[in-house]
Amino acid sequence: MPSTWLITGTSSGLGLELTRQLLARGDRVIALQRRPERLDRLLLDHPDALWVHDVDVTDGLRVRSAVDGAWRDRGRVDVVVANAGFGLFGALEELDDDDIRRQVETNVMGSLALIRAAVPHLREQGGGKIVQISSMAGQMAAPGMSLYHLTKWANEGLVEALREELAPFGIETCIVEPGSARTEFGGSSMTVARSLPAYDDTPAAAVRGRRERSRESIPGDAGRMAGAVIDATGHSPMPRRLLLGSDAYALVTASVRARLAEAEAQEAIARSTDADDYDPTAPH
Repeated sequence: MPSTWLITGTSSGLGLELTRQLLARGDRVIALQRRPERLDRLLLDHPDALWVHDVDVTDGLRVRSAVDGAWRDRGRVDVVVANAGFGLFGALEELDDDDIRRQVETNVMGSLALIRAAVPHLREQGGGKIVQISSMAGQMAAPGMSLYHLTKWANEGLVEALREELAPFGIETCIVEPGSARTEFGGSSMTVARSLPAYDDTPAAAVRGRRERSRESIPGDAGRMAGAVIDATGHSPMPRRLLLGSDAYALVTASVRARLAEAEAQEAIARSTDADDYDPTAPH
């Protein structure tokens, strides 16, 4: 039986690939995006299975209205995908206030608005699935990407907590962590801050050349990544996290191992700060 998906940010990249593959296999897609004309070709090919809405995810009221309308018109949505986002790169000192605000409003508040609007409907229909498109940047950090990391770590903290919070209602969650992919992320979906000479010879300056990476140096295939996401939603429960790309696997596992080693080295210090009458078996 065909499933109905609600996806943000479908005009390019992983969102577009998801939409293409879902329609090709017979599913239905409700697409929320700022540039609806980007899906005109698909709309002509799938007029009865694709619905496109002009919605900027930074407008919380528009997001809620679109989500409410999706359930009202379609009756049920099986999978909600929070995908809309972009990357703001540069040393923290180089970033503009307006760009910082737009980064947080799009990547964090946009996902939050979508999920908050969808949860009541998912709960009332007896379950469903939420997929948060994060990044390997949600599990590691690199100089020159502090604001992007801020948003992706925020996405992951939110959805990690929601996994247990929503489980009693039959709502599952999955955090998708793609690595570098051959998409438009290095173009229209990427903003590089103004350059301050003070950072020219520092690690933060490396991010300035991301737009010039050769295609062969980028491991991720967007089509295969989209296929892996679709496959993951077919499992119950879905994986807590889904790493996509060899660079994501290498960088995230290295980061997690390093953080774990640092935490374990501090066990004695951590325990030394407990109160004398602390009872770990006492009810919480």
